[in-house]
Parts: sequence; C-alpha cells; structure tokens
Amino acid sequence: MLTKTSEKFRAVYGPVKSWRYGRSLGIDPIGPVSTCSFNCVYCQLGEIEQKTNKRSVFVPTKQILSELAEFPTSEVDVITLSGSGEPTLATNLDEILIGIKKQTDKPKLVLTNGTTLNNPEVRYALGFADKVSVKIDGVTFRKWLGIDRPVPGVNFADIWEGIHKFKNEFRGEMSIQTMILSPWDTLDKVEYIGLIKSLMPSEVQLNTPSRPKPLKRQLDGRGNHSQERDYEVQQLKCVSSDVLGKFASEIYKNTKIPVRYKED
Repeated sequence: MLTKTSEKFRAVYGPVKSWRYGRSLGIDPIGPVSTCSFNCVYCQLGEIEQKTNKRSVFVPTKQILSELAEFPTSEVDVITLSGSGEPTLATNLDEILIGIKKQTDKPKLVLTNGTTLNNPEVRYALGFADKVSVKIDGVTFRKWLGIDRPVPGVNFADIWEGIHKFKNEFRGEMSIQTMILSPWDTLDKVEYIGLIKSLMPSEVQLNTPSRPKPLKRQLDGRGNHSQERDYEVQQLKCVSSDVLGKFASEIYKNTKIPVRYKED
C-alpha cells in the first residue's frame, strides 16, 4: 500500500542550488507519491513508492501554473521539471511546458531517465523544452540493471534507440548526465565515449552521489536536503573529483564535447 508523505505537497518548489544549472526553480509533475520507471540505488528521494512505466496525469496543469505564478521567476536561472520521479510519465507534460513559456521567458529544463523516449508523444512534448538532460548511468546491461533498477517492461536497447531518436529530432540542448558510484574500468570508458560520439550531445555532466539517500520518502529530497533534517539518511559512497576530472578529460579529448563534473 502506498503512503503519502505527511508534508504538504507543492508542485513548485525551491529554488534549488544546482552545480549544473545555477538557481533552479523546481516543477514537480509527479505528485506526493514518488513514481518512476527506475528505482536507482542512489535516488535522493529514497526508495521509489510507485514503480511503473505507465504514463498518467498526476498533478493538474492548472495547479502547477497557479503555483508558478506566485514565484518571482526573475530571481532564478532555469525552470526544471523533475521532482518526485520521472517527469515524462506525466501525460500533461506538453501542457505544462507550454503554460510555463506563457508565464516566463526563463529556460525550461527537463531531467529524464530516457525510458520513455521511444514514445513519439513524449518526444513531441519535450520539444517544448529548451534543455533536456538524459541520464545514462551504465553502458552495459549488468551495470545499468544494478544501478538504475528498472521496472519490468523497460528494455535496455529501447532506451538507447529512444535517446538517438530524440537527439535527431530535438532542436534544443540535449545533455547527458552520468552518475559515477565507483571508478569505471577501461572497457566501460571506451564504450561510453563511443556512445557519446554517436550522440554528440551539447554537454556531458559527470556526477557522484554527494546528496544522501533518505531511508523513507521525503519531499525534502527533491532539493538540496535540509541541513537540519529530522529524518534518517544513508550516506552513499562517492568517487573523488580527481576521478571525475580524469574521466572528463578523457571524454573531451576523444569527443571535443564540453564536459562538466561535480567537484568536492
């Protein structure tokens, strides 16, 4: 049985300090119950409550736009759709992005795990975004399965196919975000660099799980996590910025694509 958080849910939250995008105002189209097609071992939301790859309307567009109207968006750098799970599971994603554009000229960013990109309706909706960051945490089936823990029905090969289709159609900036939990071996690095070459994203972002993972679902997990939190968390193993920096240099040397990485 799903249990909703006792915290008051608001679809618009933040701003959140992002090392990649600056001051980011969060838009949560998923709602108080975390819902995703992945249950990543490092997820800052905690264990995902509703694991699914089925799309639906979770938060009404009207509610989101009404809350957004209360924020002075002039004080933020970007409007980011992410929140309580996989934002592309929201079937009103296009309505939300169109509505945001009518209210502010700030760039619209969507963070996605890529599991829905084979769906033409999702690719159409994402066309209203200015930037899309797609997560690729592993280039082998075994590593992907162990880190991202997908729901049944999500196919490894379909994700790659969907990402390539999206890249060919999207007119905005598509970046690739990769979470590094431990140093990669040479074969994985070579495979990853080859994939980046084939995709030619605007940017590559290398991260490591510096944010803690709540033991239970917390809305606070959508942001930077409060320093005065009253809930238990699991501190995850991270690699050093030196490891990320060396990998970043290898990627850039072989692709000439800009690479940013999370520094200590």
